[in-house]
Amino acid sequence: MADLTPTTDRPGLHVSKPSPSTPATASAVCHCGASATASGDDQVRALVEGYTASHGPAHAKEGK
Repeated sequence: MADLTPTTDRPGLHVSKPSPSTPATASAVCHCGASATASGDDQVRALVEGYTASHGPAHAKEGK
């Protein structure tokens, strides 16, 4: 399987939750240079919401 971890060369958001009984983990890198990691379901949810609102897709809306 390919490494899906985001990098500055390949920005994005990666979330993993191997099973229902394990905590989720996430990493995010934006093309603006911001990056973050999180572990635990609540922290991952917050990271995803923040990335979606302020990075990644949010930057695409700025240019329109």
